[in-house]
Amino acid sequence: MKSKTAIIIGGSGYIGTNLLKHLLANNRFEHYIVMDIKPLKGFEDEISSGRLEYMFADVRKELPNLGRVLDGKKSWVFNFAAVHREPGHEFREYFDTNVPGAIHINAFAERLEIMNIFFTSSIAPYGRSMNQSTEKTNLYPETGYGISKALAEQTHQKWLERDKQNRRLIIVRPSVIYGPNDPGNVYRMIKALKRGTFILPNGGKVIKAYGYVHGLIDSMLFTMDTIDEPQIIYNYAENPLVPLKEMTKIVKRKLGYSKPTLSVSTTILALIASVYQILVKLTGKKTDIHPVRVKKAGFPTNIKPQYLIDNGFEFKYGFEKSLEHWKTVAPEDF
Repeated sequence: MKSKTAIIIGGSGYIGTNLLKHLLANNRFEHYIVMDIKPLKGFEDEISSGRLEYMFADVRKELPNLGRVLDGKKSWVFNFAAVHREPGHEFREYFDTNVPGAIHINAFAERLEIMNIFFTSSIAPYGRSMNQSTEKTNLYPETGYGISKALAEQTHQKWLERDKQNRRLIIVRPSVIYGPNDPGNVYRMIKALKRGTFILPNGGKVIKAYGYVHGLIDSMLFTMDTIDEPQIIYNYAENPLVPLKEMTKIVKRKLGYSKPTLSVSTTILALIASVYQILVKLTGKKTDIHPVRVKKAGFPTNIKPQYLIDNGFEFKYGFEKSLEHWKTVAPEDF
């Protein structure tokens, strides 16, 4: 019997596991398959029950066949597989994974006659801009990550064009995603504010687009269920966004932190980061402090989710509300 199946490629990562939890809890599909080079942790009961299976897969190579028959019209392939940390990889590494990954996932979907692909791209293809970006903004990617993600989008679009009457492609361009149990940029900021070591670049007037993971997943299901279009491309960031300085004030107020926050220019911060990085390298150790990251922190990423706004999506997780929700579901993080 053909089964309605969710195949989550790159599903052992942060967004993939959060999506999987939601899909399982709401019985969205009959069967679930996670493909990844990383082991899947925390779902042992679901694997034992047979609802979920994990398969080792490397998107840089042809994806393996499945030992089951799928309902191609109702099943979905989710492409979360990517080399994304920037800086952190050689320029070519982004192209060795992100573009071949899209090619192999297209071939996989065609082989199994699956008609639906959901691809998580990035806001990186927009490049740097002082202006607000919407889905209608031209793409000007400048980095290996941004260029490779833009090429991966085009690769999936070629798959759609081969049978646009029957296929669906949804591409989300998420901003910085944060939430429970994620050691990402927003959580690092929160921990630094608690310690009194967070420094606001250029006074914190910039808007750095952010998206709460539960809101992102809500948006994914919204576009899958509510809007019946062959292709959807949309940004995900919370709406409205608040400037970085206001984010720090909200964190302090909601979490009861009182240590001071310094404000230093990005130029000076980048110089300090460069010197610190050299000193750390001399000891043979590694550090997350990098001048490129410091410069990125001071540059705006003002992304507007205009498509979701126009189509009536409900944004439930403004920054303050997201912290309240986060404290409820994962108080141990704080």
